[in-house]
Amino acid sequence: MKENLIKLLAEEKILPIIRNKDPQVVIDTAKALRDGGIKVVEINVESAEVYYAIAEVAREMTVCAGGIITSLQAESAISVGAEILSSPIFHMNLVKISKDRQVPFIAGASTPNEAYKAWKARVPLIKLHPVTAMGGVLYVEDLLRPMPFLKVLPQGNVKVHEVIDYINAGAVAVGVGRDLYQGYNYSEITKRAETLVKQLKG
Repeated sequence: MKENLIKLLAEEKILPIIRNKDPQVVIDTAKALRDGGIKVVEINVESAEVYYAIAEVAREMTVCAGGIITSLQAESAISVGAEILSSPIFHMNLVKISKDRQVPFIAGASTPNEAYKAWKARVPLIKLHPVTAMGGVLYVEDLLRPMPFLKVLPQGNVKVHEVIDYINAGAVAVGVGRDLYQGYNYSEITKRAETLVKQLKG
């Protein structure tokens, strides 16, 4: 198992999530983030065409394939170069593929019970989604107080300026989507990524 990829995520503390059906937009956004110092990016499988984008981006960055719900999606993503799988749900079929193919799996959870079950199944990182709707930073603190052993990645409408607060609350890393790139040109995206990376390294 490539547990070092989860370690890399823990070191970087940030997982940008790109959602777009246009593979070229996905590729260009990923490059802009890479130029800003981002090493790992999640590409959501919005359409079949996105597998092409995953293959291209995987040449230069570690790609986490997001939005994985079915075994077919998981196998397809791995076959084109995805090195991590991420799902909005916790499903034992995906845990099995992860173990069989030696690819880390980030399982989705929204309740303490789901998070604990994922941990018991030896899922290396648990995505708390949609974290903002569940109470944001306070929810992470409340969840980790009785279960500090959980390794969590909050995600879901997280703003760039909130990342440090989530890390301070005990998150291993934080997933940030559209707030990092939507409405900005590629050079601006690079600058936003650079600023965030510097803050997290500081």
